[in-house]
Amino acid sequence: MAEEPVSTSQSSTSSPLGHAVIPIVNKLQDIFAQLGSSSTIELPQVAVVGSQSSGKSSVLEALVGRDFLPRGSDICTRRPLVLQLLQTKRKADGTAEEYGEFLHLKNKKFFDFAEIRREIQAETDREAGGNKGVSDKQIRLKIYSPNVLDITLVDLPGITKVPVGDQPTDIEARIRTMILSYIKHPSCLILAVTPANADLANSDALQIAGAADPDGYRTIGVITKLDIMDRGTDAANFLLGKVIPLRLGYVGVVNRSQQDINYNRSIKDALANEEKFFRSQPVYSGLADRCGVPQLAKKLNQILVQHIRTVLPGLKSRISSALVSVAKEHASYGEITESKAGQGALLLNILTKYAEAFSSMVEGKNEAMSTSELSGGARIHYIFQSIFVKSLEEVDPCDDLTDDDIRTAIQNATGPKSALFVPEVPFEVLIRRQIARLLDPSLQCARFIYDELIKMSHRCLSSELQRFPILRRRMDEVIGNFLREGLDPSETMIGHIIEMEMDYINTSHPNFIGGSKAVEVALQQIKSRVSRQRDGVDSEKVPASEKTLKSRAILARSAANGIVADKVWRFYVCLRYYLYV
Repeated sequence: MAEEPVSTSQSSTSSPLGHAVIPIVNKLQDIFAQLGSSSTIELPQVAVVGSQSSGKSSVLEALVGRDFLPRGSDICTRRPLVLQLLQTKRKADGTAEEYGEFLHLKNKKFFDFAEIRREIQAETDREAGGNKGVSDKQIRLKIYSPNVLDITLVDLPGITKVPVGDQPTDIEARIRTMILSYIKHPSCLILAVTPANADLANSDALQIAGAADPDGYRTIGVITKLDIMDRGTDAANFLLGKVIPLRLGYVGVVNRSQQDINYNRSIKDALANEEKFFRSQPVYSGLADRCGVPQLAKKLNQILVQHIRTVLPGLKSRISSALVSVAKEHASYGEITESKAGQGALLLNILTKYAEAFSSMVEGKNEAMSTSELSGGARIHYIFQSIFVKSLEEVDPCDDLTDDDIRTAIQNATGPKSALFVPEVPFEVLIRRQIARLLDPSLQCARFIYDELIKMSHRCLSSELQRFPILRRRMDEVIGNFLREGLDPSETMIGHIIEMEMDYINTSHPNFIGGSKAVEVALQQIKSRVSRQRDGVDSEKVPASEKTLKSRAILARSAANGIVADKVWRFYVCLRYYLYV
């Protein structure tokens, strides 16, 4: 059986200003909610904070006049619920149409508030799991009713101490961080809910509200469960602000008990019982403006309207600045064309700009030139002249090539008998092995160039492509494939060049030292050694390179062309002289 609608605005109606500005702010909130984290404008709203089982859900249901929130002994609010109450007009016959709408279920109206409860629970489980997990992703719900005042409330998870279910061990710190992310903004009002049977000085709600609003300009206190205080005690001092003063004051309410909920006691009966309670308590007779859910709704509406009026100039300024910035960005994208010819021209223009930007970056004519790092063609030049050349110079032509290697190669080339002349086969075998060591740094250089070209392609994608994300992704994909397709033949060509160097040993290079020249150099070294011995120079102090005729002491750096061939050959002929002469 459908519950009879309950009015919480019997003694008051929404002000014309509130009826005008609050729905506008709600519409802006819906728009910014879809932008997610990209929105930097904080809009006025009321955040409801309190410890677990403090009565937050009962307060919200009483404000709506409907039973629609998940209830239970454990944590029930596990995701922020943004609740927008919108006052509507009654029909001509006096009947009221009440319904709810979720932002994630557009164009679907929920006339059954029990179904709203089930959807909140299902949406919570979809995001936070079904075992008491908590998420900071919002659920946005609008409730249209002639029995409410225009208010925007954010029901936040209750502060808990001990983790249950799938909750992490630091659940208290996470919930406090989530709450502070809402209430720290000056545009947010704080509804701090505290049960009357708890020590107000130790209230978690007032404590976290004081951290975000130390001056108390944005905090409204709500004292719940006044009917279950110890006999002989009352909350008059709480409501008067004599214990912990708040500039916006306190409002006391009476909640439905868990037994009332179990017995399906209606909110209408609960509100009537609340009114009866305050009338029967003489201590609250002089505090009528601070007692009851209707007074809380009226107070919240008035404070929210006044708060919007206060922050409206700054809000308007921020929105205007954002509009100017977005308009400039929009203008940079160019005009939208409907005709196919216009679209083709626009696409051609984008591709032309990309090609020009890429060419300018390679040639160093880019207007947005970086002054902090090398980029474009300068970076490619640096890779060739510094990184690649250095990697080549670090290759020692005689590394892993010992005298024993050369001697063994010569002996193997002579076969079963000794040869009068040294064969050329070992020379070719050894030198090919050394030339092959140039392949790895050359391939590495090609990959460095490829990576730099990829970076250049990303930088050259024009800002106009921001409004064409599919085209941007497609261009990025095509350009990446084109460069990758060019990398394979480049590496193949580098391998062919190395193979050509290995197949033809350039012994006619001017820096190449032939056998006679090597003998001449070796004789000069011998004469120099003998001369030093005659002059009394201690042979132990003579460098090792002058004690022997090994090639590493007599080889000078050759030109780039034939560098490995020259060095190995000089090493070879010097060793031949050393072994056979």
